[in-house]
Amino acid sequence: MKPARTKTPRKPIVKKGSQTSLKDPVGVYCRVRPLSFPDQECCIEVINNTTVQLHTPEGYRFNRNGDYKETQYSFKQVFGTHTTQKELFDVVANPLVDDLIRGKNGLLFTYGVTGSGKTHTMTGSPGEGGLLPRCLDMIFNSIGSFQAKRYVFKSNDRNSMDIQCEVDALLERQKREAIPNPKTPSSKRQIDPEFADMINVQEFCKAEEVDEDSVYGVFVSYIEIYNNYIYDLLEEVPFDPIKPKWNSCSTPMRNTDFVPPQSKLLREDKNHNMYVAGCTEVEVKSTEEAFEIFWRGQKKRRIANTHLNRESSRSHSVFNIKLVQAPLDADGDNVLQEKEQITVSQLSLVDLAGSERTNRTKAEGNRLREAGNINQSLMTLRTCMEVLRENQMYGTNKMVPYRDSKLTHLFKNYFDGEGKVRMIVCVNPKAEDYEESLQVMRFAEVTQEVEVARPIDKAICGLTPGRRYRNHTRAGPVGDELLVTEVVLQSFPPLPSCEILDINDEQTLPRLIEALEKRHQLRQMMIDEFNKQSLTFKAMLQEFDRSVLNKENSIQGKLNEKEKVISGQKLEIERLEKKTKTLEYKIEILEKTTTIYEEDKRNLQQELESQNQKLQQQFSDKRRLEARLQGMVTETTMKWEKECFLDSFQLDQNAPPLRLRHRRSRSAGDRWVDHKPASNVQTETVMQPHVPHAITVSVANEKALAKCEKYMLTHQELASDGEIETKLIKGDVYKTRGGGQSVQFTDIETLKQESPTGRKRRSSTLVPAQPDGAESEWTDVETRCSVAVEMRAGSQLGPGYQHHAQPKRKKP
Repeated sequence: MKPARTKTPRKPIVKKGSQTSLKDPVGVYCRVRPLSFPDQECCIEVINNTTVQLHTPEGYRFNRNGDYKETQYSFKQVFGTHTTQKELFDVVANPLVDDLIRGKNGLLFTYGVTGSGKTHTMTGSPGEGGLLPRCLDMIFNSIGSFQAKRYVFKSNDRNSMDIQCEVDALLERQKREAIPNPKTPSSKRQIDPEFADMINVQEFCKAEEVDEDSVYGVFVSYIEIYNNYIYDLLEEVPFDPIKPKWNSCSTPMRNTDFVPPQSKLLREDKNHNMYVAGCTEVEVKSTEEAFEIFWRGQKKRRIANTHLNRESSRSHSVFNIKLVQAPLDADGDNVLQEKEQITVSQLSLVDLAGSERTNRTKAEGNRLREAGNINQSLMTLRTCMEVLRENQMYGTNKMVPYRDSKLTHLFKNYFDGEGKVRMIVCVNPKAEDYEESLQVMRFAEVTQEVEVARPIDKAICGLTPGRRYRNHTRAGPVGDELLVTEVVLQSFPPLPSCEILDINDEQTLPRLIEALEKRHQLRQMMIDEFNKQSLTFKAMLQEFDRSVLNKENSIQGKLNEKEKVISGQKLEIERLEKKTKTLEYKIEILEKTTTIYEEDKRNLQQELESQNQKLQQQFSDKRRLEARLQGMVTETTMKWEKECFLDSFQLDQNAPPLRLRHRRSRSAGDRWVDHKPASNVQTETVMQPHVPHAITVSVANEKALAKCEKYMLTHQELASDGEIETKLIKGDVYKTRGGGQSVQFTDIETLKQESPTGRKRRSSTLVPAQPDGAESEWTDVETRCSVAVEMRAGSQLGPGYQHHAQPKRKKP
């Protein structure tokens, strides 16, 4: 078998935030009950007084990895199978009762699976009283002689206490005693033998410090939480709510007087503490009376026989012990009639129902529903603990789901407020409960990491202590002086007989004189010794006064130094405060400046967006205007083309046919693209441009431009005199970076004809290039700007025209 594997220790987590109040972790203890049979397989082993180890039973020997898994869990203290009820009480419950008498709240609950010994731990068995009767016994042993008369304290419906004087309390006692109520417990009644052995605690236990100048009252209440409903177990009902009334025919008889038990509601008092509204609170004066009330409610508690436990608790029970104390007045005779001086503390003893799996308990019907509600409430308790631990460790602020269950909602103030919380984890070491015990151990591990606020000490009323026994007869100063005188006289020698029987007696008087002289000498010696001791004591007092004076001077010097340091620190604090204010003022100015700059930035951004929109609008308008002008130009061109066609037709009919002469264009050795649009009109002039090795196209295209080095566009337009003017626009073809071709226009030649009638006709000729580089007067204006036309690669829509402002080039 492999050695036991302990849990990996957690890394210390730095908690966020600072808490002004001190906190203590929830005290979690473990109690292991003995096995029912000696030959049963055991899965829990007590390692030491703080550690237990879980062994995997034979049926669960191998986990998913095939390793033998053993886990150890640590508690504040572990109680083995031989632990007595007295040992458990001294460690766990005794401090809670001691805090209760000092005015502090406490919560103690038992947790475990069904049949693990929770009810035995809390209530006990004959001959072995549990925690509950021992708590009651310690309370009444401590305050028994200081209890107030019955009905001096009265509970109200607001989870607080009222106080009344002795006379009003006496009248109420007489009124209550006149009403016969056989169920009301009394200390004079005989103890029920059914529970007599449980409260017969042999060990005497008492709180160490009890305020003798206060009076006390004890109130108890008993409730159960069944199916997430709260019921008062001390509430008197006319008939048994479970058993119907039967008539003479052995059939159930309907009874209109029958009142079923009503569930109670939770309320929050003015101090934000949760309490059960309308719950019965009974004032008790002894352990027997209190336990008799508890036993009466215990008989009403819901229990059932399941497959795992013959008497399984089907509900959570809460037994509340409320201790009320009020100070005596200045004379120490009566209770101080001030409600603000009342201190109420509460100890809640909770016996939780056992968690169980329905496939093991074989529950059906109501038992199945009860088991579901029990498991749900315990799961809510576990969820609350996990959220509390996460909030405290990591500084989160998650909402704790107290309201999901009446159990957690009732004890919300213990975890959010203050008070000690103790939990006893009861486990059954038998192998059948291994999985349930494993879940219980994990819950205990989470609970130990939850912290609750440490309860604060109650305020002092301000009256003189010892008021209760101030008027009792005690030895005063006169008696002390007489006692001292008697001791001094006994130290003197005895006087002889002073009786003179004979006139000639000469011995009595001398003996008396001698005795008196001895007494006088002794007295003088005592006086001298007294004076000597007085002087010595006086010297000691003077020396003490001098030492006290020196200490006072030394302390005064130190105080002066401290005051100087404090003054310097105050000045430094004032300087830092002024500096802080100045920095805060600067920060405020910077924040305002930042706000102004941000506002300006937003305004500029808005203005920029507005300008962009305007530019877009202007660009759109420009595009529309260009399209409109292009349409107008096209329309005008078509109009003049028609007129020119008519004029040329007339000329062809009147003039004789001429032989066309072709003018060789310059740069005839290069390959040309001759671009002649289809809309051009044949001029029938003698001089016609002729370019050899030219590719004639009607629309410029990328394929033709790629094969040639030169480009010529034949453009016709109507001149100012109404004649057709033909322009030959020439340029060089260049390759672009994008893989296309661009045309750089370099020269323009003009062909123009005039009508022979009406004005002098001059045959237009090509304008030759001047040898000195001078420009022709026909093309002076056109050559002042250079225009480039670029054909984009891959374009199918014809040439794209881009205009670039370039310096004027002279013709070669």
